[in-house]
Amino acid sequence: MRSKNIKRAVKATLPVMAGYLVLGAGFGIVMKANGYGIGWALAMSLFLYAGSMQYIGVGLLTSGVSLLSVALTTLMVNARHLFYGLSMVEKYQDAGAKKPYLIFSLTDETYSIVCSAEKNPDYYFLVSILDQSYWVLGTAIGSVLGSVLRFNTEGIDFALTALFLTVFTNQWLHGKQHFSAVCGVVVSVACLLLFGPDRFLIPAMLIIAAALVSKGYIKKEVKTDG
Repeated sequence: MRSKNIKRAVKATLPVMAGYLVLGAGFGIVMKANGYGIGWALAMSLFLYAGSMQYIGVGLLTSGVSLLSVALTTLMVNARHLFYGLSMVEKYQDAGAKKPYLIFSLTDETYSIVCSAEKNPDYYFLVSILDQSYWVLGTAIGSVLGSVLRFNTEGIDFALTALFLTVFTNQWLHGKQHFSAVCGVVVSVACLLLFGPDRFLIPAMLIIAAALVSKGYIKKEVKTDG
């Protein structure tokens, strides 16, 4: 069973590996370009592991903003994970000692794989640790490249946006219903126009969550044992 889980996890995460090696390398290069060596870059990818927030974190580190600003920025950027967590309550409830790491490592791409799989904590763990390994390896490669190559790093962080678009397209093509995708796009654009680029994320996530709950898409997942 373990061998079967490993094979499934490797196969399922191959597309993520392709993206994370590139994105992690981009992060490592950006860190090096801003004066932070491989130690800092690996520490962030090991203990923070937050994708887009890591890219934003480089700017926060270099600008010397307050801890409150860091906390609020992190909340706005990663607010979607509040709803990821709600939808994974049932799947993770029997994960035992693996549960803290599963919660910590639930990135967008990992969530995309895990939420569509049958309940299997061992498989979830393998997917999660493989995905983070790809990111850490990419970070190391990027940091080393940043040390030996000199080039303009402007625009590298757009690679993360490209990956989100790829995941969205894949789910659209293979999913049987598109309400959640359409809802996400329409509500996000509307909130962007209403609240502006600096304040749209939290209201957008709240409205999307309310819409999904009303349609019953996350009703089952948020049930508790009581």
